[in-house]
Amino acid sequence: MEGATAIGSVFERVNPPTTFEETVERLGTAIRLGLLVPGEQLPPERELAEQLGIARSTLRQALTTLVQSGHLIAQRGRGGGTFVSSAPPLAGGDGRLRDDWREVLDARVAIECGAVLLAAERVDRAACMRLAEFIERMDEPVDFDAYRRADVRLHIAIAEATGTPRLVAAMTEVQGEVSELIALIAHPDTVLSHSNAEHRRLLKALRAHDGVGAVRLMRTHLAGTEHIIAGLAPG
Repeated sequence: MEGATAIGSVFERVNPPTTFEETVERLGTAIRLGLLVPGEQLPPERELAEQLGIARSTLRQALTTLVQSGHLIAQRGRGGGTFVSSAPPLAGGDGRLRDDWREVLDARVAIECGAVLLAAERVDRAACMRLAEFIERMDEPVDFDAYRRADVRLHIAIAEATGTPRLVAAMTEVQGEVSELIALIAHPDTVLSHSNAEHRRLLKALRAHDGVGAVRLMRTHLAGTEHIIAGLAPG
């Protein structure tokens, strides 16, 4: 299963002609999803530009944009560099329900259900332990931002368990889009507890390599968010 990691998809080469926009989006999404954690230092500018396959001037513009938006902090002098902000924004967007919300949720269903079916076939003990770790984090009395980041990492870890880098990249992208939608709704503790109980049942199905059961649980798990978001849409 080597090579199927979310952070690996972050630092793949960026495609022209929208190198600036894609760089901002990719790094910003990685930060919001917790793939790049608060306080983490980015690779040196020259190294990062080479990894992404973009000009240093383009990278510099993207990093400046992310500093201005509160995602990154630039420190000068000895020990300086570019670091992830201690409290980066959890979601992008402008606070309004995006026009393509239904397409985003439909894509999420396809990606999540496909990933969990494949993961049920391929998941191993180490992957299950990693999933259990994220579930335990969501059991702790933390704020919603911390809960959501653990939630995102759980779903991405399911894709990572498939060993398919392309699926991991798709899961990472759709989680970033869904985060914009989830940021628009309330998150009472009872709802979060119920959601994490569903995560536990899902992990049990994965451990049993029960693909059909895992897909059924995942579809039910996603339906709650769909109903709430649909209620926000204009009539």
